[in-house]
Amino acid sequence: MFESISEKFQSIFRVIKGDARITESNISQALREMKLALLEADVHFNVVKKILDDVKARALGEDVMRSLTPGQQFVKIVRDELEEILGREDRVLKFHSVPPSVFMLVGLQGSGKTTTAAKIGRMLKESRKFPFIVPADTYRPAAIDQLVKISRDAGLSFFANSAGKTPDEICREALKEARQTGYDCLIVDTAGRLHIDETLMEELERLKGILNPTEILYVADAMTGQDAVKSAAEFNRRLHLNGVILTKLDGDARGGAALSIKFITGVPIKFIGIGEKVDALEKFHPERMASRIIGMGDILSLIEKAEQVIEAKEVIELQKKLRREEFSLEDFRLHLLKVKKMGSIESLLGMIPGLGSLKGVSLDDKEIDRTIAIINSMNSTERENFKIIDGSRKRRIARGSGRSVQEINRLLKQFAQVKKMMRQIKEAGGWKGIKRLGLPFIGK
Repeated sequence: MFESISEKFQSIFRVIKGDARITESNISQALREMKLALLEADVHFNVVKKILDDVKARALGEDVMRSLTPGQQFVKIVRDELEEILGREDRVLKFHSVPPSVFMLVGLQGSGKTTTAAKIGRMLKESRKFPFIVPADTYRPAAIDQLVKISRDAGLSFFANSAGKTPDEICREALKEARQTGYDCLIVDTAGRLHIDETLMEELERLKGILNPTEILYVADAMTGQDAVKSAAEFNRRLHLNGVILTKLDGDARGGAALSIKFITGVPIKFIGIGEKVDALEKFHPERMASRIIGMGDILSLIEKAEQVIEAKEVIELQKKLRREEFSLEDFRLHLLKVKKMGSIESLLGMIPGLGSLKGVSLDDKEIDRTIAIINSMNSTERENFKIIDGSRKRRIARGSGRSVQEINRLLKQFAQVKKMMRQIKEAGGWKGIKRLGLPFIGK
C-alpha cells in the first residue's frame, strides 16, 4: 500500500534531514519533489496545491527555522497536513434510534459493493447487531447469487425472495421483513454501472425514497485514482453521501484516491478494504494513513491485529517458554497460524516503519503454508525436540508434507538459528528491552 509515494517521501525527508538548517532554498527543492510525487500518485491538483501551500507556510515559520531539529519538524508538518487532508471528523456509523438502521451502498460497477456489503454485515454482527443483507442489484449477472453465497458463508441472514422482482420491490419487501423479524440493520447492495448515467441515478434516488437510509455509503475502487474522486463527487451531488469506503487499498501503490476524495467531496472516509476476504475491512484512521503514506508505518494497527488473535495469557505463556528455552516447533506452528489470521506478510511489513518498501525480499505468504505443512507432518515428539530428526525422519516428513528433504533441512537450520538468537538475547539480559518495544509476539 502506497509503496511508490512512500519511497519518494522518504527520499525527500533524507535530504532535508541531512541539511543543518531549513532555508527557503531547500524547502523549495523539497516542495518541487513533493509536487511531482503527489501528481504521479494521481492526487487531485487542487489537493496538491493545498498541501504544498500549507507545508511551505508552516515550514518557513519561526518555530521551525529556530528548531534544533528542523528536518524532523518538516516531517511532522507534512504528516499533519496529510492527516488534515484525509479528514479528522467523526467517522463512526450512525444508527437510527428506532430500528432498523439502513445502510445503502452505492458506486460504480466493479468497485466492490457486493463483497463490502458482506464485510459490513460481518463487522456489525461482531458488534452484537443483527444485520440483514439485501441484494438489490438485478442487472449484473449473478450479482444476487454472489451476495447470497458470501452472506451464507459468513453466517449472515439475507433477503431470499428477490427472484423476478424489481429493485424497488426488493427494498420494500426487505424493509418490511426486517421490521417484522427484528433485524436492526439493513445493508442494501445496489446496482452499479461502468459509468454514471441518468437511469442509474434515478433508480438510486427512488430507492433512497423507499428506504430512508440512515447512511448512504459510496464504495470506491482506490486503484482508479481521480476517476473514483470524480464519480464520488457526482454521487454526492445527487444523493448526499454520508461516507466513503475505499476498496482494494491492498493493491494501490499510489494513494491518489485516498488523499483526494475527502478534500474534493467533503465526505469522510469511514472504512478501507484491504483484501477479498470477508474480514478484510478496517475502520479508517487518518493519522495512521498519513503515517503510512510518508513511510512511517502503522504500528498501532499492527498491535491491534495482534491483539485480535493473541490472548494475554498466551503472551505470558510464550514469555515463560522463551525464558526456559522451551520454545518448540509446535509453538512455532501455532504462532504461524495466528500470523496468517492477521493478514498477508506484505501488509504486515507495510505497517512497520522502514519495512514497507523492502527491495529484494521475498514476501511469499505460501512460504508460511509450506512451513506449517512440514511441521504438521512431524509427530509430537519431533515437534518438541527437533534435534532427533535424522535422515529417515526427514524423508518421512518430506513424503507427508509434499516438500523436499532440502526444505526440511532449511527449516530446521533456520529454527536452530532462532533458538540460538533467543538464547543470546536472554544471556545478554535483553528480554526487557524487547518487551519495551511492544512486539506483539513477545510481550507488551
